[in-house]
Amino acid sequence: MSDLTYSPVGGTRTSERPPGFRHLFFRMPLGTGASRYAQAGAHILSFRMHRATGAKIVASAATAAPGVQLTVGLGPLRAPCEIVWAEKSEKRTGWGYGTRPGHPASGEEAFFVEHDERDRVWFTVVAYSRPASLLMRLGGPFAVGFQHLYARLCGRALKRLCTVNS
Repeated sequence: MSDLTYSPVGGTRTSERPPGFRHLFFRMPLGTGASRYAQAGAHILSFRMHRATGAKIVASAATAAPGVQLTVGLGPLRAPCEIVWAEKSEKRTGWGYGTRPGHPASGEEAFFVEHDERDRVWFTVVAYSRPASLLMRLGGPFAVGFQHLYARLCGRALKRLCTVNS
């Protein structure tokens, strides 16, 4: 049984924007073509993108899948999570995690790439969260800014990984 600290679960997959949470949407282009899409998707599913940001990822499996337990570490912070959805299709590849007890926030965040009808490849981060710890409550705007910064860091890391491995 899951011990997620929020509901509704799965909103980042369906683009649901539940009330009572802060919402994040970040999107950046990665290039074009099926090869770039496959490459970017593989980096996301294997957690390589996250590791390329300098984050320490401890996962119960090598590849993202529902039920995989994660701990994401940045500096002294440790954030326990559980993957609540994962997808690998012709048009979208990625995953979303939900927060578990001990995470400074409560909510969900997703990282995915999409291959659109014009052959463009897009990286997207979607999240909804609210503070779950005193640190996050006191962090206020700084905590929100950090989430936006981390989304950009992920995008830059993914773009760099795709360019290096082209």
